[in-house]
Amino acid sequence: MSNQTRTLKAIKFDRDNIKLEILNQLVLPYATTYIPITAIEDAYNSIKSMQLDYLISSRPTAVNLANAINDIKEILAGYDATQKVNEEIYKQILDYAVKLYDEDLANNFKIGENGLKYIKESLKEENFEGPFSIVTICNTGSLATSGHGTALGIIRSTYQSLSKKSSGEKFYLEKVYPLETRPYNQGAKLTTYELDYEKIPFTLICDNMVSSLINTLNSKSKAPVKFIIAGADRIVENGDTANKIGTFQLATIANYFNSTQNTNIKFIVAAPRTTIDLKTKQGSEIKIEERPKHELTTLVGPQLKEGDDVGDKVTVGIATPGIDVWNPAFDVTPHSLVDAIVTENTKVYTKDSNGKFNLAN
Repeated sequence: MSNQTRTLKAIKFDRDNIKLEILNQLVLPYATTYIPITAIEDAYNSIKSMQLDYLISSRPTAVNLANAINDIKEILAGYDATQKVNEEIYKQILDYAVKLYDEDLANNFKIGENGLKYIKESLKEENFEGPFSIVTICNTGSLATSGHGTALGIIRSTYQSLSKKSSGEKFYLEKVYPLETRPYNQGAKLTTYELDYEKIPFTLICDNMVSSLINTLNSKSKAPVKFIIAGADRIVENGDTANKIGTFQLATIANYFNSTQNTNIKFIVAAPRTTIDLKTKQGSEIKIEERPKHELTTLVGPQLKEGDDVGDKVTVGIATPGIDVWNPAFDVTPHSLVDAIVTENTKVYTKDSNGKFNLAN
């Protein structure tokens, strides 16, 4: 974890003095400010407004949040419902939260290592040589986790090992292409912020540029896209994966190029095992959260002034007022389009000869 100190922190937790602050992601990348969390209401409002990337009612699609809340409910079940929160109850919940934080951080580094191993093996298997590129969507890095990240964690680990300077292989990672990730622009605001912070070469693209990007890089013999890596908010028993809206189209695009142009783009899902929901059989059973329509019809951000000064946050309209809007936060990628699911387990999940994942162990 030698690079851990360089990694951005979305959460600052003082264990000795029990103080919690979260990075206000709504003003990134123009300002770096932390918001103190002093009450449950503060935490709920921050999650709901996405000041912190993404309680069960605030984010119904994401399974990890629901699991954590249910674990805390089990702790509280051992006490009388009328009992006030005393030091014993407080300590149990605090210990659980600290353990969850530490485990998530450690698991993310394992995800990074396992993803790197899969990337190396895949490139060696096809005797690939030279530079390659990776596409990713949304934000799955330190700003969305305890640290390092999932999909972005794999990218971090890959660049540390396979940059042009550090690679001992016949191939190296030349560039990362993060999608802007409309309508909330987490890729443009957050992922670019992290990549720039760690000096990982990247170029931002719009969500609708992926096909042209892949075609252009292939036709001009530049660093081709070899991997599309996405995170996951919920992975069900058969491997269907709910993630940020737009992920499904990335998998579809990869499948198209692999089928028609003899490319070999691997679509990788990266997530901790806690994201795997074995109680849900298939993706059609996942409840998809819908976000407010104003998130699609307006843009919100700080007003930029001359020099490096950042002004007040402003809202700008970009669509006809009063129109109907459909704004699902997630889509579901069918398992048939997923090549690998990378977790903290040493084993990377791939499909068997029948095209099925076995995620039970």
